Amino acid sequence: MEQICRDDDWTVDKSSLTTISYLGRGSFGCVSLEKDSNSRLWAKKSSPMHLRNILDKELRIMHRFRDHPRIVNASNTLHLQTKPYECYTIYMEYASKGNLNKMIYGSRRRSQQISESLVRRAARMILEGLVALHSRGYVHCDLKPSNILLFPSTTPGEPWDLKLADFGSSREPDFDYDYMSIGTAQYLPPESFEPNRLIIHPNLDVYALGCVVYEMFGAIAIQEIFDEFYEWKLRGRDISPEARDFVRRCLDIHPRRLTAAELLNHPFITGRSITEADKEIYSSLIPSLSKLLLA
Repeated sequence: MEQICRDDDWTVDKSSLTTISYLGRGSFGCVSLEKDSNSRLWAKKSSPMHLRNILDKELRIMHRFRDHPRIVNASNTLHLQTKPYECYTIYMEYASKGNLNKMIYGSRRRSQQISESLVRRAARMILEGLVALHSRGYVHCDLKPSNILLFPSTTPGEPWDLKLADFGSSREPDFDYDYMSIGTAQYLPPESFEPNRLIIHPNLDVYALGCVVYEMFGAIAIQEIFDEFYEWKLRGRDISPEARDFVRRCLDIHPRRLTAAELLNHPFITGRSITEADKEIYSSLIPSLSKLLLA
């Protein structure tokens, strides 16, 4: 599953770069498309000087998982830019097919549904990235469609491969932070909004995955009245019992939420039907207390 890259594959000659276009802005910086003298394309992320620690962390995490096919790769070092203004930069592999957010809402604008097989493929790849992170003590903390990038597939006949990106909010093992920016409200579980109770746990990412999968099916996030919490509603589309159960498992209450590793074996991901034995197990469970509404 791992692909080995040579160190010099990620050495950037800044003097040879030409800016092609502006790609977007996030919480911790802006991203532009750059081309080097060998016509290789790079996504250049620039952050203000006071956010150096955040960019440093992103680079550390990407280096830690450099050989993993579900984590975005980055250049070897953090660069200081002095013109036209002072900032720190890193260079990442360019996702030529965009991100999952653009795919989801591009399909909606065309009134096209994303097929269940493609949702399954996306969920499996995201889970593979999460299993890698969680197994080594990392939590992404801001999993959402715009932080999931699309690359040309290495599998003939497949439309794209996914990689996780944007680790500015992520938690590293054995690191203490005076302040952490955690997630985006639409993708945060109910326990994240309880007073004085911020739970940084791998199942934070699992809940966000459930939201992303549901969003791919066409669900929309609606904010609770007088509350910060969002609930997701799906109307006008039937999804399989396996898909419905997968989402429910992701959005279950904190202690019962399945791990990313367990979800990789879920019938929705493996493509098998829920068996009678599965149904007996599911029917014996206490109904979920999640605010998920399946219409």
